[in-house]
Amino acid sequence: MEKAQTLDLTHHFLIAMPSLADPIFSGALAFICEHSEKGAMGIIVNKPLDMTLAQLFEQIDVELHRPDVANLPVHFGGPVQTERGFVLHSPLGEWQSMLTVSDELGLSTSKDILLAVGEGDGPEHLLVTLGYAGWEAGQLENEIVQNSWLTVKADLGIIFGKPAAERYDAALALLGVDYSMLSQEAGHA
Repeated sequence: MEKAQTLDLTHHFLIAMPSLADPIFSGALAFICEHSEKGAMGIIVNKPLDMTLAQLFEQIDVELHRPDVANLPVHFGGPVQTERGFVLHSPLGEWQSMLTVSDELGLSTSKDILLAVGEGDGPEHLLVTLGYAGWEAGQLENEIVQNSWLTVKADLGIIFGKPAAERYDAALALLGVDYSMLSQEAGHA
């Protein structure tokens, strides 16, 4: 008997369905950084906090010499480790603590990437979150079966090129879906 193909949603968007009542994930667009039989890890990319990168850098006592990123919002990345910063970035670069998502994308948690940005260097594209979202083995697959999420291969242009308020609809558009087409009821067509 063949082993069932394992679902790998690494580098995919999870688009919360209207029926997803959990206030943390309601209306969320999550980007999956890692997915295996052990579970999944990602960050929410469309829930900006009331804090800019300039304010974050002030809090961690690092001067910021990159005006191009000073006004970028820090995002709520998920309910796990909300006191910790996560930097989704492109290109990869070489950082002390980095998860390689793809050839062009990494997720770093070490301060060296922020120090590099502060010095006017660092990756060209970045999205900084506080916290991340995690799913235990099989949990995400079950939520997808229950119609909590739509999935689609991620487009980095949505993460790095669109304002947070437009990312959810832009991800839906990748599927050819408009929000008004989504039912509030769980079930299958």
